[in-house]
Amino acid sequence: MARRRLRHKLMLGLVLVAVSIGLLACGAAYGLYNYYISYKVTQRKIQVFQAVAKLVDVLNKVDRSKDSKRYERNLIQVVEAQNQLNAVKQQNEDARKAGLDPDNADMENGLVSQLEGELAALMSAVDSDLRPTASLNGGDNPDQLIPVHNKCVQIAEALRQAQVDDIKQSCDESKAAVFRAICLTGFAMGWALALVGTMLYYFRVWMFAPIRELQGGVQRVHNGIFNQPIVLDSGDELQELADEFNAMVARLHAVYADLARQVTERSRQLVRSERMVSVGFLAAGVAHEINNPLASILFCSEALERRLQETLTALSANTAVAPPADAEVLARYLKMIQQEALRCKDITQKLLDFSRTGDRKKEPADLTGLVSGVLEVARHLPSSRGKLVAFEPTGYIVAPINAQDLKSVILNLVVNALDSMDDGGRLDITLGTVAGYAELAFTDTGCGMAPDVLENIFEPFYTKSRTGKGTGLGLFISHQIVDQHGGTITASSPGPGAGSTFTVRIPLQVAPEVADAPAGDPETDPAPAVLTFPGGRNAA
Repeated sequence: MARRRLRHKLMLGLVLVAVSIGLLACGAAYGLYNYYISYKVTQRKIQVFQAVAKLVDVLNKVDRSKDSKRYERNLIQVVEAQNQLNAVKQQNEDARKAGLDPDNADMENGLVSQLEGELAALMSAVDSDLRPTASLNGGDNPDQLIPVHNKCVQIAEALRQAQVDDIKQSCDESKAAVFRAICLTGFAMGWALALVGTMLYYFRVWMFAPIRELQGGVQRVHNGIFNQPIVLDSGDELQELADEFNAMVARLHAVYADLARQVTERSRQLVRSERMVSVGFLAAGVAHEINNPLASILFCSEALERRLQETLTALSANTAVAPPADAEVLARYLKMIQQEALRCKDITQKLLDFSRTGDRKKEPADLTGLVSGVLEVARHLPSSRGKLVAFEPTGYIVAPINAQDLKSVILNLVVNALDSMDDGGRLDITLGTVAGYAELAFTDTGCGMAPDVLENIFEPFYTKSRTGKGTGLGLFISHQIVDQHGGTITASSPGPGAGSTFTVRIPLQVAPEVADAPAGDPETDPAPAVLTFPGGRNAA
């Protein structure tokens, strides 16, 4: 059985709609056309009516008195009446040529011809006033002007009535045409309503129901339901689309879980990487531009401090007067300037370190010794006093790394943990292997982090340090270094006041000489190291 193509169904509906629209347009156009013709006829006839009315007014001004001097007055009126009649005649002819006279100007032309003859007779009657007569007031010769004038006025009135009759006839014809247009439009409207109802029914069967089924299938897939295929029997492109969609969903079901995991994991890394590139370009320029004025500020403050000390010493040696009270304030402010300049220099150095990180040389290195070396440095930090650091490696673990970069990452995490803890706090560091990665975990008992802090902890210039001295670059740079090693760094915390855990994973590569080391050898299997910093200077 041949499929009923969707385009054929749509074409059929389009043709029927076009026919309906054509009928409606024809009815409306027919009514409008007749209305327009009626309007033009009425407009033209009103103009002729006004001209005829003026002609009647002129005729009514003819002097019918017995005055012997009426000749000049009547001659002017008759000439004007003839001119006005010519104007009426021309207007009637224009209306006939334009097709705007209902009776094709037959009646008007007959009346105009009669009136022309009567006006000629009226002119003769006026001229007779110049001929000698017995008397205008009596005698055997009656006045010839009055009957001729009456006839002219009668014909002019008939001509005016003819215009009124034409207007009435035009209105009647227009009314009949409008009625026919209404009937045609009503029929077209009924046809269109019936067609719309029929088309709605078939479109619901042909299109709406299949589209709704397709939408339901897409919604099911969106909700993670892959075992309910779309069932259509429309025999057109929509059925073919449903079959293809079912096949696609079957293939998608096999890879959906893995894709979802990859998208979730990599999307945040992509956003952070783009930010790193932007901040990297900014960091290099800012650090280089700030270093020079910072060096000048530091040099000048040190020079001022030395000169102040020399001046105060000379003053004390030469006189018995005590140094001014402002001397101590000046010395304290100069020292503050130096400290803040050094702090700015440290920030710019971090910016330079960040901008210079890239594809640096990586060599296999022992992570256990690397962590131990960093802890040896950390034991001298002021923030380590009175706090416990426990390092528990599971063995010698070797990975291809840039040792200096990874040291900065470990040191930054250790310093952050120590700063977040009060006296008596504990930092546990574990080193092991998980699924081909070397895993370093830093768990402290510090102040912990809220969910919003965890979400932005690796963003540049974002800091929630308790000391208020952080720049927000340490963890950002650490994340970049770990990312360039092909690893990951994550942060977790049960909540504020419950401590935090930072986990660093580096791709693992075990060196051959280390892989052959005998298990349990006291020379190769280090024991867990526990470091306590009660005063920040000794380790146990």
